[in-house]
Amino acid sequence: MLGKRDGRVSREEALANARAIRRSGRSAGDRRSREGFGDSPDAAAETIRQAAGVGLVGGSIEDATGNKDAPLYDLETAAVRVKAAVHAAHSLSFPFVLTARAEGFLRGRPDLDDVIKRLQAFEAAGADVLFAPGLPDLAAIKKVTGALKKPFNFMVGIKGRSFSTAELEAAGVKRNQPRDPRSIAPPCPACSTAAKEVKDKGTFTYLDRAMSTPDLNAFMKE
Repeated sequence: MLGKRDGRVSREEALANARAIRRSGRSAGDRRSREGFGDSPDAAAETIRQAAGVGLVGGSIEDATGNKDAPLYDLETAAVRVKAAVHAAHSLSFPFVLTARAEGFLRGRPDLDDVIKRLQAFEAAGADVLFAPGLPDLAAIKKVTGALKKPFNFMVGIKGRSFSTAELEAAGVKRNQPRDPRSIAPPCPACSTAAKEVKDKGTFTYLDRAMSTPDLNAFMKE
């Protein structure tokens, strides 16, 4: 809507968008808060409080810094930020689902053991849902879900790393989502076909025909 790439939207712009959705009479639902729009635990907590203030009932905090030279927060810092966000979420007067994301596989650190260690730390910090986008295969997903007690979320939308809902359920996934829900929304005919496939079959073969995010970014620069 703003013509900006993923990750370039400010907290104020993201909240304004959520507020507009809420005012339309639709459920604003869950919103990705990226790194919390600030490095400090207080910033992460404030993002959750403001998100709740515009009507959201869920959000996520990730361990990515947005800095290409140091793409992930260290484990201790990441866990403290999640704990602060959890405290803010659970202090609200209504239920708010806090998801904690371990971003290693998307940020150049595809170390499964490290991702699991981070997810376990986020679980201990009180996160309601755990999430590690970009896991390479079902074996990795099973290893992750087997190491956690809280529900695990899986993101479809990466070519070669997306699986049917039946496969994900068998691997222990409790929730799955498109990489970008807007990418399968009407009125675009191709998007409607994709949405119907997800709803009726629980499969994501439309990804084989879709342009990847890096390719789309490059195309828009031309």
